[in-house]
Amino acid sequence: MTSFSEILKSATWSDHESAEGESYLTELMGGRLTPAEYGEMVAQHYFAYVALDGVSRTLAGHPVAGRFVFPELYREQALERDLAAIYGPGWRDRVAPSKATRTLVARIHQVADWPGGYIAHHYTRYMGDLSGGQFIRMELQKIYGYRKGGGVDFYVFDEVGSLPRFKNEYRARLDALDLDEREQQRIIREVKLAYQLNTEVLTELLHVVKTAA
Repeated sequence: MTSFSEILKSATWSDHESAEGESYLTELMGGRLTPAEYGEMVAQHYFAYVALDGVSRTLAGHPVAGRFVFPELYREQALERDLAAIYGPGWRDRVAPSKATRTLVARIHQVADWPGGYIAHHYTRYMGDLSGGQFIRMELQKIYGYRKGGGVDFYVFDEVGSLPRFKNEYRARLDALDLDEREQQRIIREVKLAYQLNTEVLTELLHVVKTAA
């Protein structure tokens, strides 16, 4: 039988590729954005992860969702270091959630009482951060000269240890979920929505950048 992690990856691969191909990331990876414009994405990540990690903390004792609560993944402090490196100590006065980010945050909170919904958003963000995010980190270090300690700490997961081993364990936990066909499809739909909402954040950022230019 095909495992749920394989079904989930296959069913959402096109959504994943669409998110990776978003033009904002193309501009960023091409070195065509200023540090402040890069900081706009970091800021939106900050608000999204304050929500996601906040929900994680409330679900730590849940018999199902709690299996996907990993304190070693929490990103809030790393993003605070990144924003301080980009904007300086007064960074909190420089950042605000965009309309698209507020929509994403609202959805994360909306599905917090459904284990599958929490897992869908956690999977969408963190499995991407642990995979393609590592390539983004290396490119950003080349482009902006940031090093560990601020600027790209969002992508540094020292407390996780071996990333391949962690991702394999994550997939094993997905496969161990007791899901019928209906619940599997419901989670798949939520992952697709999560990709869409995250892509809309980047689309809005690109519009802001082009408008400012």
